[in-house]
Amino acid sequence: MLNENMKAIRKSKGLSQQELAVKLNVVRQTISKWEQGLSVPDSDMLIAISEALETPVSTLLGENVKESEVDDLKAISAKLEVINLQLAQRKNTGKRILHWLLIALCVIIAATFAILLELESPYLGWDYNDPETAVLGAAFHSFEWLFVRAAPIILIALILFLTGSIRRFRDGVWRRS
Repeated sequence: MLNENMKAIRKSKGLSQQELAVKLNVVRQTISKWEQGLSVPDSDMLIAISEALETPVSTLLGENVKESEVDDLKAISAKLEVINLQLAQRKNTGKRILHWLLIALCVIIAATFAILLELESPYLGWDYNDPETAVLGAAFHSFEWLFVRAAPIILIALILFLTGSIRRFRDGVWRRS
């Protein structure tokens, strides 16, 4: 039981027989004999083995320890790779959605600006003595002010934001390659 547990724990820690032998100040053949069950380490050496493998002595002497197989590690690696790809895809999708939403907003602002420019502010000729007309005229005036005066500033800010985002994304992709 000791031999099987020692071998399984050593492999699960990613140590070769030689590396364990160096840690214990013995030759590799000694480790091989212990793992084959041809000899048994003394109590002091058993404590040293438990320290080198970072495992309690009771575990070394106790029940069988399942040997971690390389296939298990490959399966875990494959799952992690799939998860990383999904996260990257989700992040890129979010960026693409934000990118197109900002472009759509810019197009809407530009179209509204063009329409208001073409109409030449018809509300300016209205009679503001009627309260309903006054409220509607004030709403149109604030709407026009937003799109005529603030739209160019918003558009420039969005363009700067998009070009900065694109540059950061491009730089990030280039660094990985």
